[in-house]
Amino acid sequence: MSRSLKRDYVPLNWKSSLNRAGFSLAEAVYNLLLCLVFFPVFVGPSLAQDQHFITIGTAGVTGVYFPTGGATCKIVNLSRAEHGVRCSVETTLGSISNIRLIRSGELDFGYVQSDWQHHAYFGTSVFLGAEPFEDLRSVFSLHSEVATVVVREGAGFLKFDDLKSAKINIGSQGSGSAASWNALISGLGWTQEDQRNLSNLRTSELAEALCSGKIDAYFELIGHPASLIEETQEQCDIQVLGLDHDVIDSLVREFPYYSGAIIPTELYGLTGPVESLGVVATFITSARMPDDVVYTVVKAVFEYFDSFKRLHPALSRLEVAEMVSHDMPAPLHPGALKFYRDQGLLPAED
Repeated sequence: MSRSLKRDYVPLNWKSSLNRAGFSLAEAVYNLLLCLVFFPVFVGPSLAQDQHFITIGTAGVTGVYFPTGGATCKIVNLSRAEHGVRCSVETTLGSISNIRLIRSGELDFGYVQSDWQHHAYFGTSVFLGAEPFEDLRSVFSLHSEVATVVVREGAGFLKFDDLKSAKINIGSQGSGSAASWNALISGLGWTQEDQRNLSNLRTSELAEALCSGKIDAYFELIGHPASLIEETQEQCDIQVLGLDHDVIDSLVREFPYYSGAIIPTELYGLTGPVESLGVVATFITSARMPDDVVYTVVKAVFEYFDSFKRLHPALSRLEVAEMVSHDMPAPLHPGALKFYRDQGLLPAED
């Protein structure tokens, strides 16, 4: 039964996060203030004798992963006196960074795109030089994330191919968005000459950069509605570009981790729905994470599911059955699998 969230405290590992994410001092202060407002730091005494500390990797503060990770920890920490699990979040560069840090043992859990979960588990794409991450484990899936291109209104870019040789920001180096851009462009047959003006600005810089003309477009793989796009609209008029239907069909057939996606007309004042590609946000861990800890985390999220959904508009359409049944590349962690079976969400073991 879903319960409501009450005010509680979440410890945050900010010092180590900043070095990994490459944030400026101003961003560090912004992050800290944001978390003090929404997820105040717990400084009281230990509440359980046998404690297990876990850290969740998220992404930048303007996306969905950061507040989702904060809420996950908030929910887990509400009952830490009962189960002994204490949770904190870290800002990171996103999906690829989270996977690598989980593999190295520097993070315990993380939110990642389903395409990069696929590549990590099978050792392909940016993970080609490493062994397949066979200890990678799925926990649950979340919202759809859509390949989104934003341009200034009146800049002359009417379709995706118009952006050849334009000044495009594709995401921070090491981020899931940047790697997804490279995969998408490879599938579309663009050459290096077609993308000679790419940049890797931080998400917090994009609205000003686009509206001032520093860049012509930015690309993000993001859940909708997105605060980044709304922030950009406050500074200048924009257009959102989609992909041709035939291109989408071709890429979906070739790559199993992609699906067709639509940005609805009612968002951002669009004149019509925008067709594009999508992936799914997923929550992952590794096989070395104890079953009871994973069970505790999943149980907490599903107990407070209604509050969890209200955290961000992109999460508002989540359904429990879909979070469990989505076909994720890596196997379910046994702790998550036990919870789903206990709740009748998956068939009992034969």
